[in-house]
Amino acid sequence: MNKEELISEVLLLPYTAIEYHISEQMSKLFPDKALIEGDTGYFDVEAYAAAGLCTITGKSFMHNQKMTYWQMREPEVMPWHSMGGHMHGMMGGMGAISSAGTDSGESTADSFKKAWLEVTWQRTSLDLLILQSDDGNFHKSHYWLLADSEELARNFLATVCKWNMEIRAEVLVFDNGHWHKDEHLYQDIKGATFDNLILQGNLKQDIRDDLAQFFAAHATYDEYGVPWKRGILFVGPPGNGKTHTVKALINSIEQPCLYVKSFRQMGGAPDEFSIRQVFDRARRTAPCVLVLEDLDSLLTPQNRSFFLNELDGFAANIGIVALATTNHPERLDPAILDRPSRFDRKYPFGLPELSERKAYIEMWNASLKPAVRLSEEGIAKFAEATEGFSFAYLKELFLSSMMRWIANPQQGAMEDVMAGQVTVLREQMVSSQAFQASEPAEEAPMPGGFDGAVMRHMRRRMGP
Repeated sequence: MNKEELISEVLLLPYTAIEYHISEQMSKLFPDKALIEGDTGYFDVEAYAAAGLCTITGKSFMHNQKMTYWQMREPEVMPWHSMGGHMHGMMGGMGAISSAGTDSGESTADSFKKAWLEVTWQRTSLDLLILQSDDGNFHKSHYWLLADSEELARNFLATVCKWNMEIRAEVLVFDNGHWHKDEHLYQDIKGATFDNLILQGNLKQDIRDDLAQFFAAHATYDEYGVPWKRGILFVGPPGNGKTHTVKALINSIEQPCLYVKSFRQMGGAPDEFSIRQVFDRARRTAPCVLVLEDLDSLLTPQNRSFFLNELDGFAANIGIVALATTNHPERLDPAILDRPSRFDRKYPFGLPELSERKAYIEMWNASLKPAVRLSEEGIAKFAEATEGFSFAYLKELFLSSMMRWIANPQQGAMEDVMAGQVTVLREQMVSSQAFQASEPAEEAPMPGGFDGAVMRHMRRRMGP
C-alpha cells in the first residue's frame, strides 16, 4: 500500500482495526522517520496554527477532507446591557484553521476531518496525519506524527498540548462531552462588575472577600495543613443576581474559569465520563474556578454519587474553587447541601427588599435619556410598588416600559406607562406561581416557595 491510497483503503476496514493498520503502514512507508501517535485531546494543532505559532498545509498527493462551518456574527450589545446586571445563564470545539469575512460580518471556518498535513514549526518540518471517525456511537479523533527524530516529535506534541491547556482571554466551556474555549463569553464576563451589581447588605463584599482571600492564602493553608480548596453555593430564586455575581467574581479575581453547561455526552455515554473529564481538567488547570451553574439540573440520581466522589473523594482538588448556583435547593441531595467540605459556604440570594429595589431603579434611571427618566417621587413610588419583584422582573419593568413608550412617545408619560407595566408583570408572576403549584408533587418546589419567611429561615441556617 502506498501513502496516496492509505486513507481510502483503511476506511474499508472494521472500525477497531483502522488505528493499528495505519500505524503499521506508516512504519513501513517511513522507516527512517520517528512516529508517535495518540488521540488528539489537547493536541489541537489547528488552534495552535490559527494563533500563528506554526503553519499547516494539506499535502497534495491525497484528498484532504475539511468540514466548513458558518459562524454567525456576534449580536450587538445594547446600551443598557452593562446596567441590568442580573442576567440568566452564562450561555456559550474545534480549532478553526481559516475564516473568510463577508460584508455582513459573518464568516466561515474550516476544520480538517481526514487529512495529511505538513507542519512547519521552529524551522523544522513534520508530517501529521489526522483521522476523525466514529462507529455510530462514539466520536474519535486520532493523530500520527512523523518527524526526523522522536525528540522533535515529542517536543512538538508537548508544546502544542501545553499551549492548548492554557486559558487566556477566554472561558473554557464543557458541553456535549467536550471542552471548547469561548472568547465571546469571556468578553461578556468582562462587562460584569461589582459596581453594577445590587445585593442585600454586605453580601457583595463578603463574597468578594471570600474568594480574594482564598486565592491569596495558598501558603497559609499549606502551613497549617488545611486542604487548599473551596466549595461555594449560591442559593435563591431566579433573577436575583447569582449569575451576575459569578461573572463579577471571575472578572475581579483573574483566575482561569471553567464553566460546565451539561454533563450529557453525545452518543448517550454515561455522565461519569463527563464528570471525570471536568474534574481532571480542573485539577490540571488549578488554581481555577469551576463554575457549576444550576447544579440541581446537572445532577441526577444516576450521576450524583460519582460527582460527590470527584468533588470530595480521594483526589485533593488543590486550588479548585467549585462555585455552584441553584434556584432549587430542595432538589439537591442533603449530602450535597448540608455536608461540610463539599460546599462549605452557602450564600442566600433573596428577593430584593425596599432599599435594594430603590438602588436598582436609581441605577437604571440614571442610564436613561432625560425624556424617559423618572422623578425622585417616581423612583420612590415604584420601589414601593414592586414588592416581591426579583431583579430580573425589575429589569423587565424598565425594558417593557421603554418599548411601550417608544411606540407612543409622550413627554412625561413614562411613569404612567410603568405603572401599567407593574400591574401586567405582577399578573404574570401570579400566573407563573399558579402554574408551578399545579405541577406534580415530586416536581413541585417546596411549600411556600422562596418567600420572605423561607429566605429568613435559610439565612439562619446558612449563617451570615
